[in-house]
Amino acid sequence: MNAPTYDTEGTAHLNTAGTGRMPDGVRAVLAACTARDDRFGSRALAEHLGAVLHTEVHERLGALLGVPAGDTVLATGAAEAFDAFVRAAELSPGDRIWTTPYEGVARLSTLYALRDRTRCRLEVVPLRADGDLDLDWMRAHLDGDVALVSVVHVSSACGTVSPVEQVGRLLAPHRARYAVDASHSVGQLPVDAARIGAQLVTADGWRFLRGPEAVGFAYAAPGVWSGRPTAPAPAAVAALNAALAHHAAAVRLPYEDLLPRLRAAVERTPGIEVLAPGREQAGMLAFRHGEVPAALIRRALARRGVVLWKTVAQENPLHPAARGGATAVRASVHRDNSAQDIDRFEQALRDVLREEREEREYTGGAAVAPGAALAAAGGDRFGGPPPYRGTPVRRGHLTLHRTT
Repeated sequence: MNAPTYDTEGTAHLNTAGTGRMPDGVRAVLAACTARDDRFGSRALAEHLGAVLHTEVHERLGALLGVPAGDTVLATGAAEAFDAFVRAAELSPGDRIWTTPYEGVARLSTLYALRDRTRCRLEVVPLRADGDLDLDWMRAHLDGDVALVSVVHVSSACGTVSPVEQVGRLLAPHRARYAVDASHSVGQLPVDAARIGAQLVTADGWRFLRGPEAVGFAYAAPGVWSGRPTAPAPAAVAALNAALAHHAAAVRLPYEDLLPRLRAAVERTPGIEVLAPGREQAGMLAFRHGEVPAALIRRALARRGVVLWKTVAQENPLHPAARGGATAVRASVHRDNSAQDIDRFEQALRDVLREEREEREYTGGAAVAPGAALAAAGGDRFGGPPPYRGTPVRRGHLTLHRTT
């Protein structure tokens, strides 16, 4: 009943970070392979696609990530690849795992399971006041006990870019295995595993690469990881291969100027709070309104032909903006977007908020501002309580030690 009705004519798709729109050629490959699978079966399709599945797609992935083709692995998604490689890691009770406040819940669940199995310690690298990872803290606390470091290149919550190459240089002299989640960076930012210095890089194929769903990939340094992820369907791999070819051949238009334009549009809208910690964002922007729920904004925009995404605290439970269970709206841009898409979004957002204001005035109703109680109690600028040091933090089923 709550599902929005979309305006499919001239839709402004501002959700590439959630699901990218497949180019026509990629969609055609997926449709043709799915039809062949339906007629002849998956084994016959795999035989038909032999060179694509075993050679061509890996060559394209190797070129994308700056690694040998033989070191790339296909999976049903980035989270599944991370789980398959990391869950088999051999750690001891004296070892430490580092994660960050930008980690997604799927990878956190894998790290939690690894901690439970090995009895090692799971720690959260703190953020600086500006929202960037605290590299000085990492430098001061890094020793031989740190066995695994997991860093998100671009936060799915708000687009914050973490300095993954600097982290890699910091970890290089030490024993720690380094895993990078490139799900929201590959396809829009350069991702070179060698320059990053990571032994594991995982990514999804359906976001900024604009491939099909249920297919992802990883670079896994030889001799470092055991375990293998579940292979995706042959049709999905063939479509990913087409998406990689399309990405490599695409004209690099200067679409990065759309993000400042998007942010300016949001900041001009009364009552909106921008959620953009860190000194650098890429491809996406999160925001929320003081009185209108994020779900309502998303649905109302969809009815006007503007597609965005609603984020919830459970997706990024350690993110500063998630404190108090807050939700937000996330818009993301790609080079297939235009300035007209941003203008359409701004006008639609203003219309939605105006109509909601008029409705409240007509009914005499009043909404409670998200995070207002926390703010009144002395919450920080992200809408949550002040950070604290050395105390266990309970996030759903995760008990972590925050060190800020």
